[in-house]
Amino acid sequence: MSKPYNNTKATLALAKASFRSIMRSPSAVVFTLAFPLIFILVFGFLGKGGVKVDLAIAPESDLQNPIINALEQISVVHLLKDKDTAELKKGLEKGTIDAVINVQKNDETTPAYLANVQYTSASIDKGTILKSVLNNLMYTLNSKDIKPTIAQLNESIVQGRIYRTIDFILPGQLGFSLLSTGVFGTAFVFFSLRQTLVIKRFFATPVSRASIVFGEGIARIGFALCGAVFIILIGHFFFHFTLIHGIVTVLNMLLLAIIGLIVFMGFGFVVSGIAKSESTIPPISNIITLPQFLLSGTFFSIDAFPSWLQPISRALPLTYLNDAMRKVAFEGAGLWDVKHQILIMVIWGIGVYTVAVKVFKWE
Repeated sequence: MSKPYNNTKATLALAKASFRSIMRSPSAVVFTLAFPLIFILVFGFLGKGGVKVDLAIAPESDLQNPIINALEQISVVHLLKDKDTAELKKGLEKGTIDAVINVQKNDETTPAYLANVQYTSASIDKGTILKSVLNNLMYTLNSKDIKPTIAQLNESIVQGRIYRTIDFILPGQLGFSLLSTGVFGTAFVFFSLRQTLVIKRFFATPVSRASIVFGEGIARIGFALCGAVFIILIGHFFFHFTLIHGIVTVLNMLLLAIIGLIVFMGFGFVVSGIAKSESTIPPISNIITLPQFLLSGTFFSIDAFPSWLQPISRALPLTYLNDAMRKVAFEGAGLWDVKHQILIMVIWGIGVYTVAVKVFKWE
């Protein structure tokens, strides 16, 4: 008696063959590895010295106190003195000054000093860094056996770590790599398989349709993960990209990458289903990828966009993947801490695969 056909082996065989074809494709290598790596190298060298936060001291502030003295010793903080009120107001409005601090002695018994900090919406990212630095500083000062206490401690998120340009750029480039691989790779492959009648030939064999899809999916996920590991390691060892929990952080980022890639592959299935010819795939794919590439915080925070544009940015799936990657890598968040971002991506996945089922064509 003949053995029943093993679709698992068929799936793995298809995945292996597809992985080899991806590795031989110049465009796949360029979009997944070379293109993001070029941006990482450029921004890595530009931001090698780390971020500087311009913190101005208010004219009426007390200068002889432990808070100001400690801030002078922190390399990430650049203290600006001798600025008048008008200059401070203009600097905050334009974002040339990231924040203003005013330290006054407290008339009450405790704490000894009150530190009032005014941030600017024109410099959200650096404001977040400064909040973390100040929280860490307050904790250090209040931990000393000094009575009365300097100030009340607020909860710290990143505890004053140096936030480099690469810490923002690398997750964005990794997200762009996954988006390109998922959309362009899937669309071209399945359209080509349909046009060259390869899928039709598969139907003459016991191979199931699920095996074809899963085989291609496994190949793309495997290739994308290899690219992600390569990008992360280059960023970490050459440009000090922050991996706050080491290998655990890398694994969490790879799990996020898998979720993001599966969602983006759904867009690729949609494109392959509605494209009439191979020449129509790039423009349709660009309609999907280009807005996300530009508006999802790949190069700079979406808080810098006009207020009317921010809701559009916050509706895109790549925005949530980039945000989750940055929180996991720099802030040490776990997957449960970014459940909101994962939920939004899952909702996008359900929606896009619902459309993909309607428009996808096998022949």
